[in-house]
Amino acid sequence: MGTHVIKMPDIGEGIAEVELSVWHVKVGDLVVEDQVLADVMTDKAMVDIPSPVHGKVISLGGAPGEVMAVGSILISIEVEGAGNAKDAPAVKEAPKAAPVVEAKPAPVAVESKPAPVIAAQAPVARDADERPLASPAVRKHALDAGIQLRLVQGTGPAGRILHEDLDAYLQQGTAKASTAVNPYAERNSEEQIPVIGMRRKIAQRMQDATRRAAHFSYVEEIDVTALDELRVHLNEKHGATRGKLTLLPFIVRAMVVALKDFPQINARYDDEAQVITRLGAVHVGVATQSDIGLMVPVVRHAEARSLWGNAEEITRLATAARNGKASRDELSGSTITLTSLGALGGIVSTPVLNLPEVAIVGVNRIVERPMVIKGQIVVRKMMNLSSSFDHRVVDGMDAAQFIQAIRGLLEQPASLFLE
Repeated sequence: MGTHVIKMPDIGEGIAEVELSVWHVKVGDLVVEDQVLADVMTDKAMVDIPSPVHGKVISLGGAPGEVMAVGSILISIEVEGAGNAKDAPAVKEAPKAAPVVEAKPAPVAVESKPAPVIAAQAPVARDADERPLASPAVRKHALDAGIQLRLVQGTGPAGRILHEDLDAYLQQGTAKASTAVNPYAERNSEEQIPVIGMRRKIAQRMQDATRRAAHFSYVEEIDVTALDELRVHLNEKHGATRGKLTLLPFIVRAMVVALKDFPQINARYDDEAQVITRLGAVHVGVATQSDIGLMVPVVRHAEARSLWGNAEEITRLATAARNGKASRDELSGSTITLTSLGALGGIVSTPVLNLPEVAIVGVNRIVERPMVIKGQIVVRKMMNLSSSFDHRVVDGMDAAQFIQAIRGLLEQPASLFLE
């Protein structure tokens, strides 16, 4: 038998170190070739580390959350034959307390102690307005324990509820249900969740963006009644063959058209080199929530795609991001970002820039509201765009005119397709 050592691979792009995010194996596990051993996090994406051999895991080279240098020992596997570890340095064991299997850090819960167990009895039902017999001390005992007295069988004179009856009721296993009913029951649990992996990267990027960029936000109200009517019409006519349309591909199209007149907004700013790069290609990052946190897959060359082409690509990328299958290339290279919380979008938001971009367009939810049009009060579907810009690069007037251009395109949706 020999030992096969797997080292932290060179992910590319000049990356010298990566964060060990998740172990999918533990010491003693038998693994097969191509089985995923661990996930590591770069600045841009999660990367799977597969096994090149069959064998048994004998040691792990780090704990989740640890930043490891490229070339350092990741894992050692006992294999048939000589292996590759004749001259390898000693392998360190992972700390015993470190989690090794979870896809997310496991919450640590501290629960209150269960109530003492005395004797059992079946619960009894009374009318909601019936006041059972019980002393003030018993009533306080019930309140503290989160028990509704009308559910407890009394064994005292005339059916009076005693302390022993409360203890018996708790033993019956109904205390938890009663606590759920009582909105004033104390809750004493605690959770400690390590900030590692994708959550750490998100925190670092958000902090870096707010520290470096001079954010300012601009909010505009848009009447999307006609746009939504067009969307519904197109779905009824072509949905079965071309796929269903949401509002997002229409907004992407409006951004593409508007950016022709505002090239300074489709740009990246290298604040270290003090260089602004304006791009002709519109690579739209679409902020997507996944189980491991916020990810931004990129619709490349949105300017060259049809309405349905953008819709299909948005759906494909969002699915890949949510399933953790989006590649590094699919998660990098955006020139402007679109973010939306859908029906949860609220009425106003202040999105954080996705550096080095200089603009992000935020979509709020659609609501029906009375509006005055030509002196008449009519019900219209209204939606806000809450967008943020880097004031170091984008002037307030340019930002306002850009959003007004998008507004005009969305309120007159036929203009989206006129050249």
